[in-house]
Amino acid sequence: MKHIPVLQHEVIEFLAPHSNQNIIDATLGFGGHAKLILEKIGPKGHLLGIEWDENALEEAKNNLEIFGDHFQYYLGNYVDLGLIVRDWKVKEIAGILIDLGPSTYQLTDESRGFTFKKDSPLDMRQNQKQKLSAYDIVNKYSQKELQDILSSGEERFSKAISKRIVEEREESSIKTTNQLIEIIRRATPPSYRYDRSTHFATATFRSLRIAVNDELENLKKILPQAVSILSPRGRISVISFHSLEDRIVKDFFRENSELQILTNKPVTASQEEILQNPSARSAKLRTAEKM
Repeated sequence: MKHIPVLQHEVIEFLAPHSNQNIIDATLGFGGHAKLILEKIGPKGHLLGIEWDENALEEAKNNLEIFGDHFQYYLGNYVDLGLIVRDWKVKEIAGILIDLGPSTYQLTDESRGFTFKKDSPLDMRQNQKQKLSAYDIVNKYSQKELQDILSSGEERFSKAISKRIVEEREESSIKTTNQLIEIIRRATPPSYRYDRSTHFATATFRSLRIAVNDELENLKKILPQAVSILSPRGRISVISFHSLEDRIVKDFFRENSELQILTNKPVTASQEEILQNPSARSAKLRTAEKM
């Protein structure tokens, strides 16, 4: 599976890796951004890649093996960044990259249930060893809990959709993405389903994925850890893909007195990149430097 990392040129411009630096890619994926960074930090620089998805990490290891021991990796959740770096034997950390978007591999894997474009089991787990899945939330959470999850993910019709989910699951379990899409379709008005640029299930699927993987809380936890371990003049770059993430990053940067913001407005993809890689359309990059 080929995955094209978004904002490649912009990441290199604002993270600004150069010779002999040590960089952390906290969301390694298949190693697309990491490869670009490793090419910049030779001959003595090192990159630590953190990845929660075991399959993605194996692919990244293959893709980055040419860099030898300049590339180190850790299988785990970036929320444990402060603990992870204790075992990384480097003196200074010059940059940290956090790319919050799901990979093409995850979105197209029919067993994962991340997307509404293919009929898949309701899963959405970044790490397959985790117990909680989208199936559990949809079939076991109360209507109030479901409504809160969908509302926090900016689903306008959270009340109607959660009510419909509870009604439908009384007849039989909701097991697949297509079943959930049909429930959303029945719970929302035609104007919501058709007069829009994005699929009507987008907000519900995003809300469930965020809840399954605790994405927003994990983002809030990693940001202060990242600033703490950065060396002076070190940079942190975050790529977000929806307003909930971007707001957390923006507010954290503004409220942290240790940081100098380098992107007053989020950096977005060029039209040329969007044509080549449509997933870049919603990507927003923010970067700050530790003073």
